[in-house]
Amino acid sequence: MKLKSVIGYAVTIAVLCGAALTGQRLWEQYMQAPWTRDGRVRANIINVASDVSGRVVEMPVKDNQQVKKGDLLLRIDPDKYQIAVEQAEALVAAKKANLKMRESEAQRRIALDRKVVSRESLDDASNGAAVAKAEYQEALAKLDEAKWSLSRTELRAPVDGYVTNLNVHQGDYAAAGVPQVAVVDQHSYWVYGYFEENKLLRIKVGDPVRIELMSGQVMQGHVDSITRAIYDRDNPQSRELVADVNPTFTWVRLAQRIPVRIHIDTIPPGLVLAAGTTATVIVKPQQPRAG
Repeated sequence: MKLKSVIGYAVTIAVLCGAALTGQRLWEQYMQAPWTRDGRVRANIINVASDVSGRVVEMPVKDNQQVKKGDLLLRIDPDKYQIAVEQAEALVAAKKANLKMRESEAQRRIALDRKVVSRESLDDASNGAAVAKAEYQEALAKLDEAKWSLSRTELRAPVDGYVTNLNVHQGDYAAAGVPQVAVVDQHSYWVYGYFEENKLLRIKVGDPVRIELMSGQVMQGHVDSITRAIYDRDNPQSRELVADVNPTFTWVRLAQRIPVRIHIDTIPPGLVLAAGTTATVIVKPQQPRAG
């Protein structure tokens, strides 16, 4: 009976020790391992604005539509800008004719006997030809500007991607410089993992990363870079350009979270990535190579 009791006590102690060791390892892994549930999928979002103003007469894309670089996003009424091109062409023709007349006049006076034409008259003719040439070049520049404005009545996709949050329709007025269409660059997706500062020592650029989306799908990536600065709320600038330090101090100090940029290496087929979705980011520190 005593032997059974001893064995029972030994088994109980072994189980408790094993549980304690397992708990300690899990606790260390949870507290010290470089992983976080605070991950965000990000992408470059390009706000496409028009260089000219006018009424939208054509809107061939829809919200969330996939587009290729160079695809037409919208067209602004080109009539006014076409008229401006025609006016500029007419001005170029007039200035060109005037230039020819001035140059011919200058050549005729140069060919005349100096006793018939005064030096002042020759200078006036030459200066008149030079002014006419400058006016012709100015008219050519205005024609180029008019053609450029006409070409800007068409907004085209700057990258391959997806139209998102479309809020402009045919008949709306588009103002120059005001973004009209947002395009998500489909080749620019990455993940930001927000790690506690006490875990950064175990994170190195190039470390492999496992990215677990809330949908259950998994992507593979690697650490691309680590952010070098975050905003210090307790140390803003005062009006005298010196630090405005908060005199209070809380006894509980929470670790700051530092953004770590994760490059996505592989995306599962059929996965629909959306910027702003959350993910769990698990960094797998590379083991140092043996001497």
